Amino acid sequence: MNKISTKLAVCFFIVVLIMESLLMYYLHQNMINNRVEEEFSLLLANGANHRDVLIENYSDTTIKHIVLMEKNEKREVMIIDSTGSMIGSSDNSYMLQEEYQLSVDDFNGEKDYIVVSDWRSLPYIISVHPYVVDQNRSGVVLMFQSTKSINQMVDDMNLHFVISGIIGLIVLFIIYALLSKILTRPLIRMKEATEKLSKGDFEVNLPNLGSDELGDLSNSIHKLAKDLKRLKNERNEFLASIAHELNTPLTYLIGYSKVAKREDLSDKDRKYYLEIIGEESNRMKELMKNLLDLARMDENTFTISKEHFLAKPFLENIYKFVAPSFEIKKIKLNLVCKSNLHIYADALRLEQIILNLLDNALKYSNENSEVCLKAYEKDGSTVISVIDTGIGIPSNEIEFIFEKLYRVEKSRSRAYGGSGIGLAVVKELVDAHGGTIEVESKIGQGSTFKITI
Repeated sequence: MNKISTKLAVCFFIVVLIMESLLMYYLHQNMINNRVEEEFSLLLANGANHRDVLIENYSDTTIKHIVLMEKNEKREVMIIDSTGSMIGSSDNSYMLQEEYQLSVDDFNGEKDYIVVSDWRSLPYIISVHPYVVDQNRSGVVLMFQSTKSINQMVDDMNLHFVISGIIGLIVLFIIYALLSKILTRPLIRMKEATEKLSKGDFEVNLPNLGSDELGDLSNSIHKLAKDLKRLKNERNEFLASIAHELNTPLTYLIGYSKVAKREDLSDKDRKYYLEIIGEESNRMKELMKNLLDLARMDENTFTISKEHFLAKPFLENIYKFVAPSFEIKKIKLNLVCKSNLHIYADALRLEQIILNLLDNALKYSNENSEVCLKAYEKDGSTVISVIDTGIGIPSNEIEFIFEKLYRVEKSRSRAYGGSGIGLAVVKELVDAHGGTIEVESKIGQGSTFKITI
């Protein structure tokens, strides 16, 4: 009973068997009762016809004629006068008269009726038909119907019902086989497909099962296989990229530290190499920080605690923090914000977003250019824009820049020090706020990152 096909077969068999048994019993009883009622009605009709003929043409000839008409194996007739004497009978052996010991006193009614109706155990059913010709001539016509034909009919009907039941069982098993093929086989294939997925084999092939529940399940397994395959590829690419990103600064650190240890190296060269080591160390520190942020976001270990606060003091603090870096590179940083503008966000996470965008603008802007940090209200939401006049982003690259470890033109990005993680962190944090981020950029003219929260 562990297989669904077996459970389905047993349940289906029991339900259909009960329904079929009840229906067959109902039909069987109704058909038998109807046929017996037909025999009763026919017997009463024949008896009434004979009685009417006898009343209209009472004579010995009429009595003999009635007797002759009913002289067969199925029916018998007996005519009794008012004294109880038999004046006509189709039973020459007089066994009927001796067996039932009928007398006219037993039939005082004026209507025709069935006096013996037990067709199952008795050899005859009997109907009574009183007649009155005049004051001196009256009596009853007794009709005897053999129950052999009725019992034979019932036996035949029982045989047909048994055959029908056997055919019903055969059809039931055929239906089970079809259901097993239609329902359980696709389920078995889906089970095999999920086992392949659990073993890391994402190449599953399931048939198109239509638009019902099985079809939806098959499509879901297909989608799951594709998603798992994509995640596996992304994981491998991510790990390869991380290994590459870590390998470069480590190579610089190891190489330049060995060079810096040379005894014949001048203080000026030694200082130069130590500065490179410091830059690569900071770069690796930033990379690890961003990776840690991404890991926390993927594991949902960080929370967003929104609150209302004034935008201008918040942005001025960020401005003061990053201004020295912009001055060193000779880039002018502008802040545009009204004093009464309020923001509803997580201040710590929003600061992380803006710092990442400003750092991105600093890396990809040339000397003597400008970067603008702008905040304003639009349609009940707060919009924060970081606008630079740097090198810009190719239009075919914009849709990918928020992917983890994606770098625009890898060789040029390497020159500018990008790791491809900062914008991924920004996108995750903006989504966590329930906001949106948009990018507009042209090569050689700069980029605009616009956040709406």
